Amino acid sequence: MRRIAVVGASAAGLAAAETLRREGYDGTLTLVGDELLAPYDRPPLSKQLLSSEWEPDRLALRTTSDLGALGLDLRLGVAATGLELAERTLHLADGSTVPYDGLILATGVRPRRLPGEGAHVLRTLEDALTLRERLTPGRRLVVVGAGFLGAEAAAVAWRLGARVTLLEPASVPLAHAVGAEVGQVLAQAHVDRGVDLRCGVTVTEVTEDGVRLADGEVIDADEVLVAIGSLPNTEWLEGSGLPVGDGVVCDEYCEAARNVYAAGDVARWYNPLFGTSMRIEHRTNAAEQGMAAARNLLHPEARKPFAPVPYFWSDQYDMKVQAYGFLRGHDEVAVVAGDLAERRFVAVYRTGDRVSGALAVGMPPKAIRQWRQAIASGAAWHEAVRSEVSATEA
Repeated sequence: MRRIAVVGASAAGLAAAETLRREGYDGTLTLVGDELLAPYDRPPLSKQLLSSEWEPDRLALRTTSDLGALGLDLRLGVAATGLELAERTLHLADGSTVPYDGLILATGVRPRRLPGEGAHVLRTLEDALTLRERLTPGRRLVVVGAGFLGAEAAAVAWRLGARVTLLEPASVPLAHAVGAEVGQVLAQAHVDRGVDLRCGVTVTEVTEDGVRLADGEVIDADEVLVAIGSLPNTEWLEGSGLPVGDGVVCDEYCEAARNVYAAGDVARWYNPLFGTSMRIEHRTNAAEQGMAAARNLLHPEARKPFAPVPYFWSDQYDMKVQAYGFLRGHDEVAVVAGDLAERRFVAVYRTGDRVSGALAVGMPPKAIRQWRQAIASGAAWHEAVRSEVSATEA
């Protein structure tokens, strides 16, 4: 294997490239990225960068010299447009082709959009800087979608003095992911600060004056941010023969086809720890999966299943949210420490008869760390959670 290509120059792609070199690969290593910028970190876009606490130079994942030391055939500012599996060839938007013996796909996701023009999304550095310029005191901002990204942006905008309206189609924000009670606690933090949170409303389009709801009402806004989820970047793989379905479909080793692996937000792989396929859009997973894919590609004789306990965090106002595991589709949630009303608690999640997740708000890391081990070991619910702890159906 003398030619390896990595498509996607963000956290997962960079981690894959670095791991290949660290593991001794000394052949041609092509790293393709559709943005002109060198790899940078995305989580701060909706937090430190949007609030102006950080400037763009703090986002770089590696220095110029660090990238140079990798000896990359670096193709930035050019997207991949096609893949021929039989010929083992990538096609790029500039008309060039890249032959490969091994391939790692880390093309990430793009934001879902609404009909109409003029709305902001928040995925790239340019997106964040454009919105930051507009968030002046008194400016009316409508945020469509009260998931973690929308909630973080709403919190920053409020702090900057904007008048924020937060719209969410579900009856309780994030209920599908964290449960209704925990979702209500996170939602109340917005209400307490004067954010106009409206649940159970559907936005049909962006207008010149703001957004239009399904019932015809127009909510006026100076700026609109659409944060209604993401779509995996797989269109360019149509006709390639790779299995695609809400991401690049992979096995437990992150392999989608012979010597073709996927990592990061675009990868849908089978996680044997939870016995299900999943696609995780979190920063920690991107780096860990990039490393795992690289090792499995380079050392097929010693491949290991990628079976992590997913981790994510979110900063909203004065709340630090941390979570381990796979919370979606849970059957029950129990508060095992702290108090929901004080927004300082640890909640544990059950799926079937095992502990599948844990979430902490306003607690030190050690308060949730023990539950990570319970999730990793597949601990039985009745053994891990004391029977006297009141449990609430999610």
